[in-house]
Amino acid sequence: LGATPVPAPAPSQFLSEAYAILNCGWWNQSHSNPGDICSWEGIVCNDAGSITRITITYWSTYLNITAGIQFATLNLSALKNLERLEVSYRGLRGTIPPEIGNLSKLTHLDLSNNYLDGEIPPSLGNLTQLESLIISNNKIQGFIPRELLSLKNLRVLYLSINKIQSSIPSELVSLKNLTVLYLSSNRLNGTLPISLVKFTKLEWLDISQNLLSGSLKSLLVGSHAQLVTAIKLNHHLTYLDMSYNSLDDEIPPLLGNLTHLKSLIISNNKIKGSIPRELLFLKNLTSLDLSKNRISGTLPISLSKLTKLQNRDISNNLLVGSLKLLSAGSHHSQLTTIYLSHNIISDEIPPKLGYFPSLKSLDLSYNNLTGMVPLFLNNVSYYMDISYNNLKGPVPEAFPPTLLIGNKGWFFLHRACNPACNPAGTRVFDNTHPQCAPSCRNECKLSFHYSCFYDVLGIQTEFQFQPCSARNNQTTMANRRTARHNQLAIVLPILIFLIMAFLLFVYLRFIRVAIKNKHSKTTTTTKNGDFFSLWNYDGSIAYEDVIRATQDFDMKYCIGTGAYGSVYKAQLPSGRVVALKKLNGFEAEVPAFDQSFRNEVKVLSEIKHRHVVKLYGFCLHKRIMFLIYEYMEKGSLFSVLYDDVEAMKLDWKKRVNIVKGTAHALSYLHHDCTPPIVHRDISANNVLLNSEWEPSVSDFGTARFLNLDSSNRTIVAGTIGYIAPELAYSMVVSEKCDVYSFGMVALEILVGKHPKEILSSLQSASKDNGITLSEVLDQRLPHPTLTLLLDIVRLAIVAFACLHPNPSSRPTMQCVSQCFLAKLTPLSIPLREISLQQLMTQELRHYLNF
Repeated sequence: LGATPVPAPAPSQFLSEAYAILNCGWWNQSHSNPGDICSWEGIVCNDAGSITRITITYWSTYLNITAGIQFATLNLSALKNLERLEVSYRGLRGTIPPEIGNLSKLTHLDLSNNYLDGEIPPSLGNLTQLESLIISNNKIQGFIPRELLSLKNLRVLYLSINKIQSSIPSELVSLKNLTVLYLSSNRLNGTLPISLVKFTKLEWLDISQNLLSGSLKSLLVGSHAQLVTAIKLNHHLTYLDMSYNSLDDEIPPLLGNLTHLKSLIISNNKIKGSIPRELLFLKNLTSLDLSKNRISGTLPISLSKLTKLQNRDISNNLLVGSLKLLSAGSHHSQLTTIYLSHNIISDEIPPKLGYFPSLKSLDLSYNNLTGMVPLFLNNVSYYMDISYNNLKGPVPEAFPPTLLIGNKGWFFLHRACNPACNPAGTRVFDNTHPQCAPSCRNECKLSFHYSCFYDVLGIQTEFQFQPCSARNNQTTMANRRTARHNQLAIVLPILIFLIMAFLLFVYLRFIRVAIKNKHSKTTTTTKNGDFFSLWNYDGSIAYEDVIRATQDFDMKYCIGTGAYGSVYKAQLPSGRVVALKKLNGFEAEVPAFDQSFRNEVKVLSEIKHRHVVKLYGFCLHKRIMFLIYEYMEKGSLFSVLYDDVEAMKLDWKKRVNIVKGTAHALSYLHHDCTPPIVHRDISANNVLLNSEWEPSVSDFGTARFLNLDSSNRTIVAGTIGYIAPELAYSMVVSEKCDVYSFGMVALEILVGKHPKEILSSLQSASKDNGITLSEVLDQRLPHPTLTLLLDIVRLAIVAFACLHPNPSSRPTMQCVSQCFLAKLTPLSIPLREISLQQLMTQELRHYLNF
């Protein structure tokens, strides 16, 4: 006894299938055996030799099918035994042929991520065995045919990211076995006809980015008793997204009974009323987005009891109350993002917000928060925006001022230069008077941080600019003289005390450092103008340790060579693995190489950033010269991108993070170092990756400290293909040279190769055939998921903005860095419609805050 044998098809059936495959032109027959179609890539046959499965995706290799091939070239009528047809990410065009309805044995149909247009053929309703229907990310128009309602075995239905314009058929609930329903990013209209509770097996429901209206209660129709019973039966729903519609009314409290829900997204609607306390029953909720609605009432304390919540966005509403409710309890270990901007929240910022262990982004801007700027800003490690409130008090110097603008009581005090803005002797600063503040900031060179005057002897001092006056009021000035003398009598003793305390601190610090240096294990010698230093970073390092670890720089430890010399990998006695960059003997005699080494030591000795390679020590001697770096396990970005195996490990999330990390490093060099540092050789070779795929900018041999008082003229330096075009006719180096190189690296990360060919083709309009961003993305990787699409588009917009031929039109790296930290603005057009020409001409730059 055994399984029923598969009946052999008639000879004519074999011939029909063979002709259908041979004549469609999808396969490259030079790499295939014409006599054995079942062995062709993407084709699976049953035991009788009949084709049962065709799977063609982005991984498929020996294919001719590319953007522009018509779907109709494949004769579907000949493939009567086909059970699975999966053709995605291959740029298919044309309509879905009605003959597809003749494939009666078909169970899985995936035509996603192509350029198919026309309407959904009603003949799909004949495929009664169909379990999954995926036609997302195409250009399908028309309506959802009611014939689909006969697909009783259907479990997965993806129609998202198309141009479907009809309403949602109310009979859709007859598909009792449906577990996943994606209808997002279409033009669906009308009210919500679906009774959510009738989908007892539904796990994912996404109807976002449509034109739907009506009440959320439409999802929960029925009498109260029936409703409670039905919702209890629907214990599978984990994802619910109804964002970007025109839904109104209140949030139904009974949503709290969907206890398995992990993501609830109802943003960008017209929801009103308060947040029901019943949401506290959503114990598995990890993401909650109620932003951009008309929700009122106080911040519910119930939300602080959701222990698994990671992302909370209730921004752009009408919420009032105190943040103390938000920080109540001790269930915040999972929270990574909190967005509460553009509400009416008042009271002080509770200190507890500074100690949420996983928090990465906190936006409290545009509220009515009062009190002092929180002291935990000194140690905050995440992005925090508290702009446009009523906060006051001292601000850490490293905190970006743009994240505090709009508050009246904080500032970095600037000595008044303009009497019209700040009369002599006054201590008034009000950043709400833009006529004064910019002029004073531009005219003043001496800057103070007024936290020096705060909390000393219990005295708090506030500084504000006076509003500008149309004329100099001499009478007012005379009346203030007396008050000014009184102020001096109070402030002067305090200043003297602070100066004495500061001098005492400096003296004690000097003594402490001197004693520490005397007993340190750092090896430092100076001989004939040469310098040798091996720093004690986690145990003593001796010159002998380096020589012993590399067996006097034996070539078996060499992991790379270049124009400067060689790089060695060495394990020190402490167990730490380091990289040694050694200048070879004959290269040490070349002044350019010698200067490059010394320049790199000078730069790296003065900077410290998590995305700048760490220098542990160096030896600059006539006999031998080498630098000791942290070892980066994955090597250079260039070596990864041009290795197919390694490149596929570098998924889209890692690539986005590499671009962000590089941007933050360059922003630090340009805007947080004094004087600013220009790298001058940003390339894929000089971005190194550690074991966690985190980037570090390296090779500072050509870096230059910018002198703001000189022309900064220099010889051209850098890697061909990454050098800014203006350096071809100008010797003046600026930060914008690094910005251009960064743009090239960012685009290279997206497309998986150097983008010179893409950029060259875009220079000529005749060669622009409407190539889209999705077509040039690195084809070795799967298409980015919906959650990463916005990051990819943002990265592309930034890259092309940085590649602007006019240096003054390029953004600063500080601007780019802050852009990557900001909340994403949803795009009004899908990824497949974003062309490279749009990116090149900066048509989409308005999506970023440049």
